[in-house]
Amino acid sequence: MTTETLPLPPVPQSADGPRRLPRPGTYTAETDRCIVELTACYGPFVTMRRRLTASDATLTVPADADGCALRLELTGGPLRRSVLVFESDHCEPADDGSRLVCPGRLTLRDKPLPTDLPLRVVECIAERLLVTGSTQVPYRLLRAATGFALPRTRPADRLRLLVAAEFT
Repeated sequence: MTTETLPLPPVPQSADGPRRLPRPGTYTAETDRCIVELTACYGPFVTMRRRLTASDATLTVPADADGCALRLELTGGPLRRSVLVFESDHCEPADDGSRLVCPGRLTLRDKPLPTDLPLRVVECIAERLLVTGSTQVPYRLLRAATGFALPRTRPADRLRLLVAAEFT
């Protein structure tokens, strides 16, 4: 260990700027490469945290457009036998490629609820995209729209959905 800090060589950039999305095509995230967590919060307190299983995680990058489509199908945990689906038809790159803004709908029991899922692009190479992100949904609104209810021992005023996925 020395007291001198050495500078890192600059990262070469491609001629068209930083890469924002992988090459056109359909990418999937394997079940063990997609971590999804559902958290129930009441004020500053976390009353429940459960891992969900991503039975389908698909990212479609078209050849002619800048945007992409994202679909996450989630099961397990407090959902019991229900399936929670997040669908976005048009994810837009923002902030020099470091983020994807995915306006979409969260569907539970065939009832959609509009929500946005902002994703941070951790790594993007030609055939792989690694993203993390989270969204919050008011619990009362979700319960009124879909009938989804947590146990009485788990009070909540909002639910947070945390996603980390590697699309290959």
